[in-house]
Amino acid sequence: EVQLVESSGALVQTGGSLRLSCVGVGVTSDAYAIAWFRQAPGKGREGVSCACPGGGMTYYADSVKGRFTTSSDNDKNTWYLQMNSLKPEDTAVYYCAASISENRNYCALEFASEYPYWGQGTQVTVSS
Repeated sequence: EVQLVESSGALVQTGGSLRLSCVGVGVTSDAYAIAWFRQAPGKGREGVSCACPGGGMTYYADSVKGRFTTSSDNDKNTWYLQMNSLKPEDTAVYYCAASISENRNYCALEFASEYPYWGQGTQVTVSS
């Protein structure tokens, strides 16, 4: 079965950086899209970024574009979310997610329901 295991979160000051990792078990880079979602208290889960299989296209939410980037280490079967220039509004529980896909040109950010496999979530808190 597919399992996603995320790294621990952290408390970061405004303007700081943090890298989250997501280790995939039963996930192949050429057959799965990997996405990052986040959920703040009282809010719905929103898409942050996604990466298409096989080194395809990547997409980012407008709110994080230019600050966050997603990458992968295929040898370690690990995906990363590098977060720079963090803001208090970035405070949320962050989740990695995976869906079976062979589409190198599109991955969904609008609907969390598109991703059946999820990491356990990790808290990222950005303070002033």
